[in-house]
Amino acid sequence: MIQLEIACFNPESAIIAAQAGADRIELCDGIEVGGTTPDLETTQKVLTQVPITVYVMVRPRGGDFVYTDAEFQAMKDSIADFKKLQVHGLVFGILKEDDTLDEERNRLLVALAHPIPCTFHRAFDRMSNWETALEQIIDCGFTTILTSGTKANVVDGIHELQAMQQKAADRITIMPGGGLRSSNVRQIVNTTGVHFVHSSAITDGGTVANPEEVIALKKESNA
Repeated sequence: MIQLEIACFNPESAIIAAQAGADRIELCDGIEVGGTTPDLETTQKVLTQVPITVYVMVRPRGGDFVYTDAEFQAMKDSIADFKKLQVHGLVFGILKEDDTLDEERNRLLVALAHPIPCTFHRAFDRMSNWETALEQIIDCGFTTILTSGTKANVVDGIHELQAMQQKAADRITIMPGGGLRSSNVRQIVNTTGVHFVHSSAITDGGTVANPEEVIALKKESNA
């Protein structure tokens, strides 16, 4: 069975996604900037209301993924707080000024999160050499990479996603996300051989997942 993660920006969306058959929630704030760290109250609410796995974004602001010392400290503090809430996973990624991986900081956050699994988010798509980045991210201890194949969306990046899946093998989960919809998920899954996919399932430009789209994503990915 192909697993489905839904990016949710509020508790309502998380409840809808869970009821419609999603396997996992990626909880975020800041939909207008592609996801930021949600507050603790919202996170606690989702954990108590949603009976499926909840991963939580750790991103102190929108924009690039190069962080100041203060922002990095905020990320460390967030991870410590989320561990106390017993979230099921964390999602983050830190780059250097030249858009290469900041191995030292990422490794430190993964260690701080342990034993909670960590996803490296779409900061991956900003890096110029994905093959090098893939090996570095595996070495840092991440368990999943969320990626559009370094392209604008998963359809444009489908061949890169296929190559990533082959190179990653069973060492890390490659999870396509970025423009993934029920209309293209079957093509993505069949071409790439991935086992996990990611979508917001928002179809009306709002902030809440469409339950029919969640159902269709799950159905089409396993067709």
